[in-house]
Amino acid sequence: MADGRGRLWILDTAAPNFSEPIKRGAKLVAVDLETNRIRKVYTFTVDVVLPTTYLNDVRFDFRVGKAGYAYITDSSTRGPGAIIVVDLSNGNAFRRLNGANSTSPDPYMLPKVEGQILMNRNKDGSTSPFRLASDSLAISPEGKILYFAPLTSRHLFSISTEALRDRTIPDMDLPFHVVYWGEKGASDGMITDAKGAVYAGDYENNSIRKILPNGTMETIAHDPRILWPDTFSIGPDQYLYVIVNQLHRQPRFHYGKDLRQKPYSLLRMKIGEFPAPTFFIIK
Repeated sequence: MADGRGRLWILDTAAPNFSEPIKRGAKLVAVDLETNRIRKVYTFTVDVVLPTTYLNDVRFDFRVGKAGYAYITDSSTRGPGAIIVVDLSNGNAFRRLNGANSTSPDPYMLPKVEGQILMNRNKDGSTSPFRLASDSLAISPEGKILYFAPLTSRHLFSISTEALRDRTIPDMDLPFHVVYWGEKGASDGMITDAKGAVYAGDYENNSIRKILPNGTMETIAHDPRILWPDTFSIGPDQYLYVIVNQLHRQPRFHYGKDLRQKPYSLLRMKIGEFPAPTFFIIK
């Protein structure tokens, strides 16, 4: 993502096809858009990126600390989910809500997409439940609240970013700082606008939902072309941009047969709102 300050941020999972991440391979990279050169690389210790870790979404707030903070979801398929907090001034990173209910898959959920239950279907005919931990991520306009949700879950949660950064709060007590917002549909991509509304995909229903700061939810788009909405972005043109990646049609879910259809799509819709800022705006 571009941060509006001349940098492009790239999150390298170092875990192709959800494999075990290459040791010291996972990283967060800042690229200078003016020179097209790498400005900074942040790597992670083995107690942050575990053998089961799959780094996924990232959100930034450059208004706190010396250089800002990044918040990254661990979307593990076979280990604990978590939110990884990174101090951008020195690269120090640590796991929070590790294995908590709010970052874990809903064990009772059976995702259903395009009329079919989503599950791992292997070439040899064997099957297993599809489970994926904390994924969706969005930050409030003032940077004080982080919204998140596991991918195989229909529930929305939030937590104070101050509590996440405060390591004097023991891990066992941190779940008490989590706020439950109710069911918003099963989502992958998620983002907030400048007024604090959260936009979240609903991959089971080919839809996009808007959640207002008072908790009111509404469906703002419903279309058969919205095939697994992901990677949300709000532009200065007040459009919401959404990638539809057809994730549920991948070979792993269909006994090795790839059902995805090209061309892939980038959709947009006018929402009449600006993106949430990540740094102070001087007027």
